[in-house]
Amino acid sequence: MSDCYLPRLGGIEMQVHDLAVRQSRWHDVSIFTSTAAPDGYGGGGIDVERVCGRGGRPETIRYRSSQVGAAAVTAGGFDLVHVHASSFSPLSFLAARRASLGGSPVVATVHSLWAKATPLFSTADLLAGWGDWPVVWSAVSTAAAAPLRRVLGGRAEVAVLPNGVDPEEWKVVREPSGASGLRIAVVSRLAPRKRPFQLVQALDSARRRLPPEVGLHVEIVGEGPERPRVERYLRRHGMDGWVHLRGRVRRDEIRAVYARSDLFVAPAHLESFGIAALEARCAGLPILALAGTGVGDFVEHGREGWLVASDRALVETIVSLATSPSLLERVAAHNRATPPAISWPAVLDACEDLYRAAADLHGRPWRSPPKRSEVGVPRVAS
Repeated sequence: MSDCYLPRLGGIEMQVHDLAVRQSRWHDVSIFTSTAAPDGYGGGGIDVERVCGRGGRPETIRYRSSQVGAAAVTAGGFDLVHVHASSFSPLSFLAARRASLGGSPVVATVHSLWAKATPLFSTADLLAGWGDWPVVWSAVSTAAAAPLRRVLGGRAEVAVLPNGVDPEEWKVVREPSGASGLRIAVVSRLAPRKRPFQLVQALDSARRRLPPEVGLHVEIVGEGPERPRVERYLRRHGMDGWVHLRGRVRRDEIRAVYARSDLFVAPAHLESFGIAALEARCAGLPILALAGTGVGDFVEHGREGWLVASDRALVETIVSLATSPSLLERVAAHNRATPPAISWPAVLDACEDLYRAAADLHGRPWRSPPKRSEVGVPRVAS
C-alpha cells in the first residue's frame, strides 16, 4: 500500500517498486495506490491496482479514492498488508486501520520525517487511537523513527527498516577532471521540502568566496515544481554556465553523472533516508548533507562525508573542499573501498522478520523464504 507510486519519481515510489519486484520472486505481490497513471502505463512486472482508476492527469495522487482503496485491500484476502506511508497518506493509514482491526497482519513503514507535523499525528492518535492498532511499526531511518516513537510512547516498538540498494549497481569508474575545481552532483526532486532553491543560493555564495582559478561545476538531476524558480535564479545571477539542470534521467545516466563528480550534496532538512545519497556513496562519492537527517544512518561525519548544521556551514564546507582536494580524495578512497552495510539482502531479511512479527500479533503462521543475506538476491534491471 502506498499513496505515492510510479510514474511519480521519488524515494518512496522507487523503493516500493524495487521492493515489490524483489519480493515477487518468493511472494505473490500486489501494489495498491491512489497515484494516477496514463492509459497503457505498465506495472513493471507487478500487479498494480490503481484505486483511483486510470487515465486523467498522470502522477497526481487522488486522495478522494482512499476509502475505496482501503476497502479493496481488506476485501482482497491478503495474508499480509505492508503499508508505506509518507507524512500525508490517507490511503495507507485507512488501509492499516481496516486491515489490522479486521484481523490481517499489517506492517507499516514511515518514509518521511514528521518534524512539525508530529503534533498532528499525536492529535490523530488521541482521536482515532491509531497507536493502539495491532500493527508492527517501522521507519526508514533512525531520524524518521524518533517522532513515531515519541507519539507511540512505548505502546509499540518501532523498527528501522532502511531503503534497499544494490551497491554493485552503483559502482562507477571515476572520470578525471579536465579543469581545476570541484564537481558537485545533486539528485533530488525539485520540490520545496528538498530545498533546491536554497541549494542554488548556497552554491552562489560558495562561488563568490572561491578564488577565480578554482571553479565549481554542478549537475542537478531531477524535476519538480521548483524548477522554474531555480532557473530564474540561475539566469539572474549568471550561474547557468556552471550549474546545469539535467531534469529527469535514467539510472544509467545518474551513474554517468556520479562518474564525473567529486562530491554529492543533499540540502534537505526533511530527508528521512536519502536513497540518492546512499547510491552516490556506493559510487564512491563523499556526501555532504545536513545533520539530523536519515543520511546520518550511513554517513559518519569525517568518514563517509560531512554532516553540517546549517546552510552557512554547507557553504563553508563546499569552499573548504574545493580548495582541499586531498581531504576530498581521502574520503572518496574510503567510500570506494568500503561498501555500505545497507543492501537489498539485509533489507529483505528485515522485512521477513517484521512480517513474522505481524503474523504473530494475530496468531497466524508465516513462512519466510531462506535468508536473502545468505543465498543472495538476483539483481533487478534498472
